[in-house]
Amino acid sequence: MTGSSSRRPLSFALAGESQRIKGFTATRWRIVELRLDDSGPWTLELQLYLTERAAYRFNLSGGVPRLFVRAGDAGERPRPSAITASQDVAAAWLDGEQQVLEVTMPLAIQAWLEAYLARHGEASDEGRNKKRKGAGRAREMSQ
Repeated sequence: MTGSSSRRPLSFALAGESQRIKGFTATRWRIVELRLDDSGPWTLELQLYLTERAAYRFNLSGGVPRLFVRAGDAGERPRPSAITASQDVAAAWLDGEQQVLEVTMPLAIQAWLEAYLARHGEASDEGRNKKRKGAGRAREMSQ
């Protein structure tokens, strides 16, 4: 895969552990064995979007950068369907009552994201609120 690409396959497994909370048992799911290939039981393509550059920078600047996985309806067994490095997109998924799992972003993905931002320029936070109608996030949300 070339360094200029805006897409990367990531594979992972899911692990569930039972937790007892106020007398109820619930399963807490987490992402394990995250790999930079398509060999795992779950494979999703991380796609970068120019309209999310400010969100990517915010994530990278926040101490421990994270990746977010949309995993189906809240309260159900996870069925991963999309992955993003944008906390804004993850928040929109949560607003839609989707289950969102998060995992520490591997250093190789951090470097790839930094190179993407260097190649395409930084976006100002101001630009995040002034998108063209229908531009950017709609494609990502429909995946």
